[in-house]
Amino acid sequence: VKKSKKKKKSCSSSSSSQVAAAAETTKKKDERRQLTPQPLGSFGELRSVYGISRRVAENLVAQGYREPTEVQLGSLPMLLRPEIALGAEEEEEGEGLERGVDFLAVAPTGSGKTISFLIAAVNGIMRRRWQDKVPQDTHELEAVIIAPTRELSHQIVNEGQKILQGTGLRILAMNKHMQLSAEKQTLREEEGEEEEEESGSDEDEDAESDQEPASAKEAPQKKEKKKKTGSVAKADLLVTTPALLLNFLNSGPAGSSKVLPSVRDLVLDEADVLLDPLFREQTFGIWTACTNPDLRTSCWSATMGSNIESLATEKLNARAALLGVSPRPLVRLVVGLKDTAVPNITHKLTYTASEQGKLLALRQLLRPTAKDDSGPPLRPPFLVFTQTIDRAGALHEELKYDIPLEAGGSARIAALHGGLADAERSAVMRRFRAGEVWVLITTDVLARGVDFAGVNGVVNYDVPGSSAAYVHRVGRTGRAGREGGVAVTFYTKEDIPFVKTVANVIAASKKLYASTPTRFVKWVS
Repeated sequence: VKKSKKKKKSCSSSSSSQVAAAAETTKKKDERRQLTPQPLGSFGELRSVYGISRRVAENLVAQGYREPTEVQLGSLPMLLRPEIALGAEEEEEGEGLERGVDFLAVAPTGSGKTISFLIAAVNGIMRRRWQDKVPQDTHELEAVIIAPTRELSHQIVNEGQKILQGTGLRILAMNKHMQLSAEKQTLREEEGEEEEEESGSDEDEDAESDQEPASAKEAPQKKEKKKKTGSVAKADLLVTTPALLLNFLNSGPAGSSKVLPSVRDLVLDEADVLLDPLFREQTFGIWTACTNPDLRTSCWSATMGSNIESLATEKLNARAALLGVSPRPLVRLVVGLKDTAVPNITHKLTYTASEQGKLLALRQLLRPTAKDDSGPPLRPPFLVFTQTIDRAGALHEELKYDIPLEAGGSARIAALHGGLADAERSAVMRRFRAGEVWVLITTDVLARGVDFAGVNGVVNYDVPGSSAAYVHRVGRTGRAGREGGVAVTFYTKEDIPFVKTVANVIAASKKLYASTPTRFVKWVS
């Protein structure tokens, strides 16, 4: 009996220790301090208060930027001049911010995240070159922007070119033949340096799709087959999918690799995908290759799980320890509620009973025969999402003759997915943006970040597999606060478990989004 009591007491002591440890962990989590930086009042303040280039400011005006969105008014002050953004009233909080901050932003789809990180990256380059009395058109790579898909990469480049007009800086999309010889810095590659400097770059060619990462077997074949002769690429900002840049970094003699010591800005767009197991190894490979101690890292997405945030934090701390430098302060910005869909569109859940019912329901959307009083109608152009490439192709075959010849016939319906060649994908994108295609059937290759200004709606022909997938799919409509978008989700009896997740996202978005303020939280390492 005595032994039993002693054991019980010991267990009680152990339990108390565990509770104390848990309480300490909770306390540490709660130590993230709330910041109240001065928000950006207008794009004019970027010049008058934060000192961005006059030419960049003029380009923003020419593109019609006047009033910043929530993510822009919150992120730009901290990314451009955090010590100014915090002001004299928070002088203690501003200590150590002269080197800038690492940044993690979670904001709704279509809210202007791309412009935020482009302005910050461009300003950093121009400011450093002005301070060092280096010509702006030096074309030394200083910023790398990673995106999960080819389509998103090219969209970022297009936006960047508008901002960079007349600045002397150059932004390029990485392609499979591009060489960045000026950035080769590893000791093992010095022997082969002269040979590799002769490798070429076709700067105007479309970048390789990177929706699925290249396998280890594919990489050597590419290196053997794709060597071309030409000039090296000259870029100040590089936009790339993970495998494209990593293949270049790992090319060359066996056992050697390249690093990017001149890169001072690393941007992960759609960071939750880039740090997901599908792309994580590739993304970390590029991150490790950016060896400059003053590297600033920023992560951006509309959805960000706590596991992804933890991964980013661990990588930042591990990198700082490896380089022997103190980590930068990490600032976390959340606009509205995390992982919620935009509230300015109409969400519909439609029960179709069977797969055949889905097809009938979609045909009714294409050619409505009766008044539908369940909400606003879905008007072309719109996107139709399927779960797989095969289903996208099969659905295209089913529907391509459903639009009457007098309305354009089969040319009005197209499919876009990772199974198409780069040239085919580019052609479909051009036709859809031009309004020649009214119904675009696609997979999640277009769910992330791609901006279609005139899309009136989204149809989830297949229920998305997660709340994040739903948020990103329906985010292709209702961009930048545009009203009138419609998101329709078809489901059968088998889909009900997944529909519950979607319904919860819709309910949370409608109920809580408008009442949630923008929040700034500083993570103390």
